[in-house]
Amino acid sequence: MLLSTLYVLVVLELRSRRVIFANCSAHPDAGWMVQQARNLAWELQDLAVAPRLLIHDRDATFTGRFDDTLRAAGVALAVTPFRRPRANAHCERVILTLRRECLDWFLIFGERHLLRLLREYFDHYNRARPHRALDLRPPSPQPSAAQGSVVRRERLQGLINEYRLAA
Repeated sequence: MLLSTLYVLVVLELRSRRVIFANCSAHPDAGWMVQQARNLAWELQDLAVAPRLLIHDRDATFTGRFDDTLRAAGVALAVTPFRRPRANAHCERVILTLRRECLDWFLIFGERHLLRLLREYFDHYNRARPHRALDLRPPSPQPSAAQGSVVRRERLQGLINEYRLAA
């Protein structure tokens, strides 16, 4: 399956700028999307996050069953206006950042490879990457020592380096 298109579904918590869900598929049909809605509902329960609203675009993969699954989990839905990407600008920015900082630097060899990269990048994005909207703090920072030696951690095969104080 060389040179095929893979689609990524990303769910962003707007207030904290934390990516709470991401998955990918070569064929995101209605059944796959409904399963992702179920997975998202379970993820929200595990994280104890109570979202009020989920915004998505008008893509045909967001079917009525997808919406119904999330409504049953207590999530209200809003659909962006036709041809208005700025209506969901925060998520568009996350996708741009994902492409620029991660995906543009790799040759993706399939869904499993892409999913592994997404998980590692979003772990970095949520725990270590500074965000301007959060006063240069990550959405879910890892606790670090008050003093000690600096430890470097390579992420994404050395593409990104994280630095923190070790105890």
